Amino acid sequence: MRPAHFVSLLLLASSSVLAEPALVLQGGTLIDISDYGRSARDVRDAAVVIRDGRIVAAGARGRIAIPDGAEIVDTTGTFLVPGLNDVFAVVNNQAQANAFLYMGVTGIVGSNEPGGRRGPLFMGAAPGPRIYPLSVLMGVNVDAVPEEKLDSLTAYVKLGRRVSDDELRAEIDRDADAGVKMMLLYYTLTPHQVKVAARHARKRGMASVGELGATHYRDAIAAGVKAFVHTGRYSLDLAPAVLREEVAAEPFGLPRQHFYKYLMTLSSEDAAVKRHARLLGSGRSGLIPTLAMVYLDLPGHANPWREPIAAILDPADIHLPADRVTGERPVAADGVGDGLPKGALGHLEVLERAYCRAGAKYLTGSGTDAFGTLPGISLHIEMQRLVVACLTPRQALAAATSNVGALFGWKNVGMLKAGADADVLILEADPTVDIANLKRIRQMLLRGKFIDRERLIAQ
Repeated sequence: MRPAHFVSLLLLASSSVLAEPALVLQGGTLIDISDYGRSARDVRDAAVVIRDGRIVAAGARGRIAIPDGAEIVDTTGTFLVPGLNDVFAVVNNQAQANAFLYMGVTGIVGSNEPGGRRGPLFMGAAPGPRIYPLSVLMGVNVDAVPEEKLDSLTAYVKLGRRVSDDELRAEIDRDADAGVKMMLLYYTLTPHQVKVAARHARKRGMASVGELGATHYRDAIAAGVKAFVHTGRYSLDLAPAVLREEVAAEPFGLPRQHFYKYLMTLSSEDAAVKRHARLLGSGRSGLIPTLAMVYLDLPGHANPWREPIAAILDPADIHLPADRVTGERPVAADGVGDGLPKGALGHLEVLERAYCRAGAKYLTGSGTDAFGTLPGISLHIEMQRLVVACLTPRQALAAATSNVGALFGWKNVGMLKAGADADVLILEADPTVDIANLKRIRQMLLRGKFIDRERLIAQ
């Protein structure tokens, strides 16, 4: 035997000894969340084969080859779904990471957003959900402007310099090279910049989400922006032209209050609302309503602090947290910035219901941890509110799982199929009957490894 062949045999023998055996989840019902939750071909007595953090095969047990030496886990009587995704959130510390995982959230899209409501993104959690980094793109260069003068987005635009198309692409390239997965296209971007940014982000394999002001949402849809965030923001095209321009110039100031007062005058039957609903329901872009951010303003809401995992969370880490005992949020302390007309936030659900009924496709983002939203807990609230709007429980589940991969082009995210990430929830009850059953987690896997949920709550 030649030496090279001998070395090859040794390497093969060594790798076979070191390779971990496959893990097989066997006997449960595989919930179908394909086609945006419109398909319902659940697979009973299923098998899911996992190796090296990825799903190797999934389907009816009789059609799946079980690898020799595999570890078999009996999941009979349970329901198998992908781990949940919060596509607009942040994690600030290990306790919050634990809370996300405890509630079945295995992935978040997060950033260090302008304004600082959500605090710095904590990347060192162990264990922690997958983090898909997000970067904010403004299209304005303020390098030569003293920091003390940048006290608002208005100042940012007035004092800064519009960047060129090449500079815009270069900024996207830097973020892509650094591992950023999502571009948040912000209020200050012009329609041309949105078009350039969305196209180049797509070229670099990044998704784009719009929170826009200077660009109409109809133009952003035409430009190929993948999704829009916040009901109150992607409703901006409903405003009269002058008011829309005022909000675009100062999105966190006094014009915002006037805009919300105007929204309260609109019903789902208004012609303008119906037209906008048809636009948003066209299917080209997804919606991220962040209804959980207005939940504490709804009459009769439950106290989110009563969830068991909330015991490890510190209210000091939450923006405008609800009172632990009463579940009520105090009046916003910053007046113009966050103070809105009474009832305005609840009215957003009226508008969202119109968009939903027009056929909009949804993604779940909780907005954590702004306006009292809590890690993990508020994502379940978000799904509940989407069901109230008009989605079926299956469609709401898809919004947190398969829709993420479908709308963002992340083929390995949000499905239990060959090649997908092995992030799995094993549930005690069927979530397509009641979305609340997503909390009834018997076991969960992250990157193909079981997570001890009791240890998460004990830390």
